[in-house]
Amino acid sequence: MGMFRIDVTVSNPKDLGRSFMEKFWVDTAALYTFVPEDHLEAIGIEPIHSRDLILADGRRERRLLGEALLSIQGIDGRITCPVIFAPKGYLYLLGVTALENFGVEVDPIGKSLKPIFAIIGGCISSTLGGE
Repeated sequence: MGMFRIDVTVSNPKDLGRSFMEKFWVDTAALYTFVPEDHLEAIGIEPIHSRDLILADGRRERRLLGEALLSIQGIDGRITCPVIFAPKGYLYLLGVTALENFGVEVDPIGKSLKPIFAIIGGCISSTLGGE
């Protein structure tokens, strides 16, 4: 698990003027990015789904999921990513889905994020084999 924090700006993709910046823990054990629900609601992010989750302590919870525009310190671009509406006062966690969307991996020694090359899967053309 990545154990360092990084600045992340969270914006409402429908209203870019509504945003906030916070230090997020980089968490390679979390699939989704977790943001306290009161901060998401404050910038107008609305839930679009709910997800059943297993928390680090083994508890199961159903939480709301929305989409936010994220930008990560030192990484070019802004990308819309799924975010979990975490309980008020919860830690800010940057999960694997967001890291993959940005095309970065965790360097635990350097406590940083570094670009990765995307591998594109493909299939063999149906014209092979004389067809």
